[in-house]
Amino acid sequence: MLALPKMLLATALAAAIFSLSNCSQSFNGSTDVTTVNASETSNTPAPVTAKTAYVETYKSAYKWSPDVVLLRLIPNAKSGFTFDSGKGGLWEATFASPSKHECRIFTYAIAAHSPDIYKGVMVGNAMAWGGITRDVMPISSAEFVVDSDAAYNVATADAATWLKKNPDKKISTFQLGNGYSFPAPVWYVVWGDKKSGYVAFVNATTGKVMKK
Repeated sequence: MLALPKMLLATALAAAIFSLSNCSQSFNGSTDVTTVNASETSNTPAPVTAKTAYVETYKSAYKWSPDVVLLRLIPNAKSGFTFDSGKGGLWEATFASPSKHECRIFTYAIAAHSPDIYKGVMVGNAMAWGGITRDVMPISSAEFVVDSDAAYNVATADAATWLKKNPDKKISTFQLGNGYSFPAPVWYVVWGDKKSGYVAFVNATTGKVMKK
């Protein structure tokens, strides 16, 4: 848990942990997708948690390369998809293959959204990957215990006092990542921005707020 001015330090730390400069492009191209007619999208299913998206994207990632490791998992609120209370309609999982020295962004959507979002899993183009570093480490399924909705609840409880004073501030960042600074993967949750905001790190294995 951190509030300004310490948030700037936390943001800098998180930028190192969650930055994937050579794997941060948006997906381009698609495979393993289910096409849905525009008329079908009126009955959009409910948003899902990160673990649901992880399971679906991992299936496709494993087909690409059996040695894949998860590096980052984030919700995406673009194209009309919502994200609320730790659940989203569009998730992006970044997987890397040590044997191929490549990474890809696998996107899971609960419904189609014209012109470029399809229901199901979309697979981005392969990009060069320099390998595991101290700042960007793999997230094992054994360590990924706390789902996004639970992490949201923990982070919100931690930020309760600040949120009461800043009721207009919305979540600007919500993502799962791993780095040497933490004993386990963490959910990185930010309300507001660098000038006025609050950040919480939630341990993805224990569900406890990490004090930095």
